[in-house]
Amino acid sequence: MIDVRDLHFTYAHSNKAAVRGLAFAVERGEIFGFLGPSGAGKSTTQKVLIGLLEGYSGSVRVRGKEVAAWTADDYERIGVSFEAPNHFLKLTGEENLRYFAALYHETTHAPAALLESVGLQSDGNRRVGEYSKGMKCRLSIARCLLNKPELIFLDEPTGGLDPVNMQRVKDLIRAERDAGATVFLTTHDMAAADELCDRIAFIVDGRIACIDSPRALKLEHGERAVRIEYRSGNRTVHADFPLDGLADNAVFQQVLRESEVQTIHTREATLADVFIRVTGRALT
Repeated sequence: MIDVRDLHFTYAHSNKAAVRGLAFAVERGEIFGFLGPSGAGKSTTQKVLIGLLEGYSGSVRVRGKEVAAWTADDYERIGVSFEAPNHFLKLTGEENLRYFAALYHETTHAPAALLESVGLQSDGNRRVGEYSKGMKCRLSIARCLLNKPELIFLDEPTGGLDPVNMQRVKDLIRAERDAGATVFLTTHDMAAADELCDRIAFIVDGRIACIDSPRALKLEHGERAVRIEYRSGNRTVHADFPLDGLADNAVFQQVLRESEVQTIHTREATLADVFIRVTGRALT
């Protein structure tokens, strides 16, 4: 679906490249996460992929066609939700969707159905200027799905959302993937990426540090150990035991038999841990 080779891009009046030598591919039907701190080159890469930034070097092929050669028809097949909501504030949510639906040549989703999918069914007749930031973000996601896109670009789709609506958006993203769409997810929210993505790429200072599945990365950079928390007198204490030979570990078995065990969990790394270990940078 996406094939990027040796991508370089430098903004005008800057002497430092925003992205330098990026190379990656995104398969059809996967959720691909593009993760990194602010200023790493995430949004720049997405803007190149959707044709908003010209003058790049290298090869950027989306749906089998070089982005520099795109025409208006190519935008019929993609959907984009930007990090900063951009709506007509004096129109209602439903009017916004109807306006943008009219820009497409082919049949679009019904605005009412999309509003319901993002939890705005009771707010469709309100002016968007009255919406909260989270509501505007959800309306952006609804708008990017209007044309039934086969490739969806989402920039920080869970930013500013409460837990209920965050889960709603995550479920919607999975549903689009399960229906056959490809999702390019740009974020610095490691927890959301861990939960959603089939594969992720870490980008820092305009370069990709690594690409793999979240599970593979966490296993590679985590500890092969299990931590058990248990009561000892009036205190809660913990002890770590290696996974190898755990079934025959006498001390571990003794703790299980004789103590009030509160939690047991593996010592796998989080994606944030992996990012710091791989790049030497914190997620700020």
